[in-house]
Amino acid sequence: MSKRKLLIIEDERAVAKQLKWGLSKTFDITLAYDAEQAERALAGGRFPVATLDLGLPPRPDSPEEGIALLKKMPGISPFTKVIVITGNDDEKTAMEAIGLGAVDFCAKPIDLDVLKVILQRTFHMSELESACRNRGYRSASSRFHGMTGISQSMQRIFETISRVAPTDYPVLITGKSGTGKELVAKAVWKESTRADKPFIVINCAAIPENLIESELFGHEKGAFTGAHRTRAGKFEYADKGTIFLDEIGELPIAMQVKLLRVMQEGTIERIGSHRSRKVDVRVIAATNRNVEEQVKKGRFREDLYFRLNVIALHLPPLNEREEDVLILARRFLEEEARTLGKGRVRLSPCAAAAIASYEWPGNVRELQNTIKRAVALSDSGIIYAEDLGITGIEGQLTDLGGQEESSPEEKQRTLKEARTRAEIDAITRALAATGNNISQAAKILEISRPTLHDLIKKHGLKG
Repeated sequence: MSKRKLLIIEDERAVAKQLKWGLSKTFDITLAYDAEQAERALAGGRFPVATLDLGLPPRPDSPEEGIALLKKMPGISPFTKVIVITGNDDEKTAMEAIGLGAVDFCAKPIDLDVLKVILQRTFHMSELESACRNRGYRSASSRFHGMTGISQSMQRIFETISRVAPTDYPVLITGKSGTGKELVAKAVWKESTRADKPFIVINCAAIPENLIESELFGHEKGAFTGAHRTRAGKFEYADKGTIFLDEIGELPIAMQVKLLRVMQEGTIERIGSHRSRKVDVRVIAATNRNVEEQVKKGRFREDLYFRLNVIALHLPPLNEREEDVLILARRFLEEEARTLGKGRVRLSPCAAAAIASYEWPGNVRELQNTIKRAVALSDSGIIYAEDLGITGIEGQLTDLGGQEESSPEEKQRTLKEARTRAEIDAITRALAATGNNISQAAKILEISRPTLHDLIKKHGLKG
């Protein structure tokens, strides 16, 4: 396997050669000692990742040349991920660089072990985005009917939808709350031959039991108290089109019987009428319950389950879609920033690490709401880890520039404290880079799995 290509932009030749010596076993390294050499290298070679020392000739003591090069890079090499190299006391410049598109930073003097973790994480991010571009889901216009996913599980769902949508068979979508079942239903509708006909949504859990039959099938005037006029039901509105029965597991047994008859015979009867009406409707249903368990407990009719389950689509929870988490987060970030007119908003490195390592029990919906809240409350163009409000993660990740000013006494750290902070940072980045895969993270850190487990336990991290 060929080594990953890395461009090191560093004006101090001794430092550049030291980095090349320390990293050449893992990476195919090209050195550039000034902005002009860097521009030529970027224009002529495909570098997924570059490190950039902001202090470049002719003004090595100022970040101006490095910042100027960073601003040019999207036009020279738009997909190159940049890690800026900064001084320990240069927090403001590091945050400015991240705001301009750098994905991470590493302070001088450079700790090679920490830099290796940052590089592994950044290459991982680059490869995910490259796969996303290659599969045609990079931009909003090329996503699969509003869904985003480069994970194998989501790719299989997209492919299955494309194959089965034109068949007109019933579809049963299962998955936990917040996984995007309605989006899948809409995708089936849009890919079907009924895409130009109605798509009617019914949330079975939101309608009182005494009104559900009228809602689905309609009623005649005077059929019951309050029926002051004749009213068509949702199945009639959906004629020639598609009806989506969300949370079908909440449908009362009596209504399950009537729904089964509609699916078998293709007819409905309004309440108070004895006349059957033909309807041509494709049924898509969804539930967050285990339907087979519901059947065993007598809460869901087996015959209806078999009738609905002609095509089964199961949506995995977000914590089983590691490759998709950051891609989804950035998509929501762009959409919300555009909606609120906030211009360009970016995730800080620690915010990205927090998002990648969190379990997301509320799935895609929780991720989207978290990003919406963070963008709405943010006063800058950068979302920090603490802006996310993710329970249990705030104490593990601290952003450079995102923390409150402390006193000189508080800023002064003992060597032991500095080593502990560096250890936590390296472990957190490795876990984020590998999607909490202990074996892979241990390889990145060049330690054993038991040692990593011990360190995670020692620092109270989520592994």
